[in-house]
Amino acid sequence: MLKLVASLAAAALLSGCQTQDEALTTSSTPVAVTGPAASAIAGDMASRLAEQIGPAGSTTTIRMERDASEYAVALEAALKGWGYRFITEGKVAKDTKPVELVYAIEGFEGQILARLSTPSIALSRAYTPTAAGATPASPLSIMQRN
Repeated sequence: MLKLVASLAAAALLSGCQTQDEALTTSSTPVAVTGPAASAIAGDMASRLAEQIGPAGSTTTIRMERDASEYAVALEAALKGWGYRFITEGKVAKDTKPVELVYAIEGFEGQILARLSTPSIALSRAYTPTAAGATPASPLSIMQRN
């Protein structure tokens, strides 16, 4: 009987620790970054990625799902400027192992959050849009993956 009472008491206490099934909501939204801001953010993020994954060699190829946004075009151009090659239409040579690159750009409280991720590293930084482009509003966040 004592075990039953203890079990019921424990269940009652633990039931207060449950969370709702609903996901947390944020106020971040996808944002269209255009013109000088797209170029400034893409250039900065490309240089930071190059610092982390090393210089582009003759075998460094990037695979990136690209849309038609100005930021995607600017990011690809900035990375090509650093010497990286891109896979087009999924065609890969047998001896090539491309680096998978995923990017995201979102608006949050008047700032722009840019993220780049590969299987080994993730970079993110907030920017403040200006008339001439964008300026970093936060330090660079680097997450190394094993």
